[in-house]
Amino acid sequence: MRHTNVFTKFLSLICVLAFGFADAQALLSKEEAILLTLENNYNIKLTENSLQTAENNASLYNSGYLPTVFTRGGASYDVKDTETSFQNPNQDRSVEDAESRNYNASIGVNYVLFNGLGRYYTYAKLKETYNLTELQTRNVMENTLLTLFFAYYEVARLSENEVNQRETLEISKLRLKKAKYGFQYGQSTKLDVLNANVDMNNDSITFLGVQRELANAKRDLNIVLGRDVNMEVTVNTTVVYTESLQLDTILNSSLESNVAYLQTQKALSLSEYDVKINNSTWMPSVSLTSSYAWNKRSNDPTNQFSPIGLTQTGLNAGVSLSWNLFDGGNTTTRVRNAKIAVDTKELEKEQQLEFLKRDVNNAWESYQNALFTLKVQKTNVETNRLNFERSEEYYKLGQISSIDFRLAQVNLINAELTLSLAKYSAKNAELLLLQLSGNLLGNKQF
Repeated sequence: MRHTNVFTKFLSLICVLAFGFADAQALLSKEEAILLTLENNYNIKLTENSLQTAENNASLYNSGYLPTVFTRGGASYDVKDTETSFQNPNQDRSVEDAESRNYNASIGVNYVLFNGLGRYYTYAKLKETYNLTELQTRNVMENTLLTLFFAYYEVARLSENEVNQRETLEISKLRLKKAKYGFQYGQSTKLDVLNANVDMNNDSITFLGVQRELANAKRDLNIVLGRDVNMEVTVNTTVVYTESLQLDTILNSSLESNVAYLQTQKALSLSEYDVKINNSTWMPSVSLTSSYAWNKRSNDPTNQFSPIGLTQTGLNAGVSLSWNLFDGGNTTTRVRNAKIAVDTKELEKEQQLEFLKRDVNNAWESYQNALFTLKVQKTNVETNRLNFERSEEYYKLGQISSIDFRLAQVNLINAELTLSLAKYSAKNAELLLLQLSGNLLGNKQF
């Protein structure tokens, strides 16, 4: 069926990519997440139904090009008292309860030969409406996939944060233990113990907060996947970026494939068809009608000359022409309004084009900034990790204070959190850029 083209093409790609995810067991791969979403997401199911309806509307059966074939039949029964008078009274007749029976059947066909090309333009508009619905279906799929991966990568980001916060909490616990031992043996003060205890409590609170955010993010992801919200899920934190993206290429591709811009073009085409359809009502309509009929009548005789039966069969055909010469100005009004609608859709198309250029350029700058931030933060994390490791050695040797050690610890965790945020922000910006270019569904690196 035609309406499966958007889905089957995308599903074929995903099935190839998802060939190896079965071995991941508890790990929800990106390909498996896509398959679950396409299978269970309510928005996609609803848009599939809309596409099927549009396909039915654009079929030959709804085009007006096929004739209408009809059949009729009937029967009647009468009982009458009849009195017949003649000039000669001796010939008068009186009949009581005279019965008559009538039977008829016919089959015919009606066909519109010409209606000012209104039928042609109406059928063309229905097919264009199907194309618009197909674009709307693709738009729903793209938005659903973006929602899916924003939720997927949020789970991934918070999963990494949970690991980092757990490590930070463990370090704070060890620091507190060391401070207590040092206080017992006179190597540290009570203030060191209190500071370590406060830091550990703060890290515990932060860790619990991250766990809560992660649980909420998993529920959000399960909603998009269309399954139980409390189902446990573990995601892949590996991110692969598309390195071949170029601004000029994306701009050119967006003008040809961006789904929002294509929808404005289709809407303009539909408005142009409305003008043609309304103009066609100025023309005459010519129709052909033909039928074959059978009639039978049987009567009780009321006099010696009255027939007692009659059977008729025959074929008839005719051509009719109707031409609405003046309808009070209704057609003129409809044509004028249809032309205004075309001008409106043309303006909306130009506006959407400017919006598209703006959005592509904004998304490109956001993507480039995210990649630069990611590159800088990788270096920053390595620097802070080296600083923390050295600070940890000096702290164990008693060469720096616990406050200096805590500062190195905080700098490291902040750098790791910023790196994680930059990592997934860059990927989200890339996916948004691919959607604007019209290449999201054909992407192989989610």
